[in-house]
Amino acid sequence: MEDEEAEAVLRAVGRQIKLWREAAGLKQTELGDALGYGCDLISAVERGKRIPRPDLLDKADEVLGAGGKISAMRRDVEQARYPKNVRDLAKLEDEAVEMGSYTALHIHGLLQTPEYAQAVYALRRPAYTEEEIERHVAARMARKVVFDRTPHPDISFVQEEVTLRRPVGGRTVLRRQLEHLLEVSRLRHVTIQVMPTDREDHAGLSGPFRLLRFHDGKALGHLEVQLHSRLICDPREVRILESRYGMIRAQALSPRESLAFIENVLGET
Repeated sequence: MEDEEAEAVLRAVGRQIKLWREAAGLKQTELGDALGYGCDLISAVERGKRIPRPDLLDKADEVLGAGGKISAMRRDVEQARYPKNVRDLAKLEDEAVEMGSYTALHIHGLLQTPEYAQAVYALRRPAYTEEEIERHVAARMARKVVFDRTPHPDISFVQEEVTLRRPVGGRTVLRRQLEHLLEVSRLRHVTIQVMPTDREDHAGLSGPFRLLRFHDGKALGHLEVQLHSRLICDPREVRILESRYGMIRAQALSPRESLAFIENVLGET
């Protein structure tokens, strides 16, 4: 795990569990038996090498008589489960009053179902381990809280038509994903548009990007390209992205037309 902040949290949690275990006079094997986990996992958690599940923390708190002190670390551990770039992005999303995204290769992360996200990460090369896939999917799903925030931020998406047709995870997963898009599109503060493949005019040929605007009027751009994630802070560059996004939305199908388009694709799937 190349994340010093998360590693520090996991080491601290592991030390606490070890201290409470030793104070209770239990061996790692005995604690594992009491919690329903193997000795190897308990050892890895105590050394900060494995991320403990929330139920492990709760059970350990109860078995070791920690009085809520181990359970209290659940939130810190939950945050440590997510990659640092995701944690940083989630903080920005939590503060934004407007968000706009143009996506060209797959369904945008905030719109993905767990099954679709699982399939996306399973296709990654070099391949992720099952634990890494689980970690990334959990992080992506956790970011969906942005839809439930009050006051609601204004959120818009423009999806390339191909993202609606590419059967990531298979036809069943794609069908459920399209159904989810229709569900999200009915939220009053969310707008989903489709950019048809047959459009001659297209301002987004330079690639996908995001825009976030905050209470103070400041705006940022965000790019994810292969192995790199980059924030665009230069006001001149942000204005270029804002101009492009406005053109992309104008060139795409209207929200009403896009809803009908997704329904048609769903019917073909």
